[in-house]
Amino acid sequence: MKAVGYTKPQPISKTDSLIDITLPDPVAIGRDLLVEVKAISVNPVDTKARNSGAPGNGQAYKVLG
Repeated sequence: MKAVGYTKPQPISKTDSLIDITLPDPVAIGRDLLVEVKAISVNPVDTKARNSGAPGNGQAYKVLG
């Protein structure tokens, strides 16, 4: 599964401020649904969250959204 995230908080003007990340495919269990996403976007709230929040301890990156 593809996602958008970051490794460290920094201005959006930096070329590596948002990166493409490949994650394991999720598994639907119980009452969950697994849907195919055709497109994504990054909104202004995501850029503000990225600017101030570092990934948690032991995490290489943080996924937005």
